[in-house]
Amino acid sequence: MSRVVHFEIQADDLERAKAFYGAVFDWSFEDYGQFTGSPYWGITTGPEDEAGINGGLLQRPAPTPGAGQGTNAFVCTVGVADYDATERRILDAGGQVALPKMALTGMAWQGYYLDTEGNTFGIHQPDPEAK
Repeated sequence: MSRVVHFEIQADDLERAKAFYGAVFDWSFEDYGQFTGSPYWGITTGPEDEAGINGGLLQRPAPTPGAGQGTNAFVCTVGVADYDATERRILDAGGQVALPKMALTGMAWQGYYLDTEGNTFGIHQPDPEAK
């Protein structure tokens, strides 16, 4: 069985995207441009001893899909401890609701958002009482 071990976010404005994800999820970024030969930021999403994966941030090589077109890539969902507080951080940082908070009955709260670059991502708060 194969597992996802890395993700990438494409952005029109790398600094704006770094500011958004840093503000919402406290992610940190390291310049890997010297290794890739083009602007590329490594993303650290948390400590190595916790479950999860790290990723990368790069310049978008093609136009952003238009509003209402849906995604043309994988959508990553981020686990959070407090759905409502995270949603406030997303909106305060310039994100938008794509699909509002919904109960995955008996399992979790789930919803989808657009970042400042037009990318879709999800947030997921485990909660066996969700209904």
